[in-house]
Amino acid sequence: MAEEKKNWQETMKGAIFDLDGTLLDSMGVWAQIDEEFLAARGIEVPDDYQEAAGHLGFRGTAEYTIARFGFTDTPEELMELWDSMAIKEYANSIELKPGAYEYLEKLRREGVQMAIATASPMRYVLPALERHGIREWFCCIVSVDDVERGKGFPDVYLRAAELMGLSAADCTVFEDILPGLQGAKAGGFRAVGVAEEASKKYWEEMQALADGWVCDFHELL
Repeated sequence: MAEEKKNWQETMKGAIFDLDGTLLDSMGVWAQIDEEFLAARGIEVPDDYQEAAGHLGFRGTAEYTIARFGFTDTPEELMELWDSMAIKEYANSIELKPGAYEYLEKLRREGVQMAIATASPMRYVLPALERHGIREWFCCIVSVDDVERGKGFPDVYLRAAELMGLSAADCTVFEDILPGLQGAKAGGFRAVGVAEEASKKYWEEMQALADGWVCDFHELL
C-alpha cells in the first residue's frame, strides 16, 4: 500500500476532495440534526439512514426522507428546516479533519490543482471554507445539485476535472463514503479512501476498491 500511495501522489496533477467527512469533521453535526429532526416526529434514526441519504445532495435527501417515512412535507419545507439547523454550525463551529489544512497547503505549494466535489449546498460550503482560510485554494467547487446524478456516479467528479482542464487520469478523488469511491472509479479517476466513523462497516470494501487509504491526512505529509 505504501508504494501505491507513493505512485498516485507522484503523478497527481489535480486533487478533488469531498467535503463532509473528508475535509470537514461534520458528520456528527448531521447525525445530531437527523436525530433532532426525526425525534420531533416520533421516529428513531434508522441505522442505514445517513449512509443511504448522504450522497444524494440536499434536495435528493429531502425527497428520499419524504418517500421513506411518508411525510407530507414538500422537499422545500424540509430543506428550509434543515437549513436553519445547519447553517450556523458550518459558519461557526465545524472544524477541519486532522492534517487536512497542512495537506492542502502542501498540495498548493506543489502546484497541484484542487477542487471540491460535494453533496452539500454552497451556503454551507463557502462559509466553512472561508472560516478556515482555504476558499481561494480551490479553483472550482461543484455540487451534486449541478449535475444529473449523485455520488454513486462519476458526474460530479468529471465536472470538477473538466473545470480544472484535466482528464480523469490526471486526478485523484478523496472520499469517505463507498458510493463516492465507486463513482470516482467508474469515471476513471484514482481514488483515495478517507476513514470516517460513519462509514466504518464499509471500510474493508472501500480499502479493496481504493488506490490509497488514509486514517489521517498527516499520513500524507
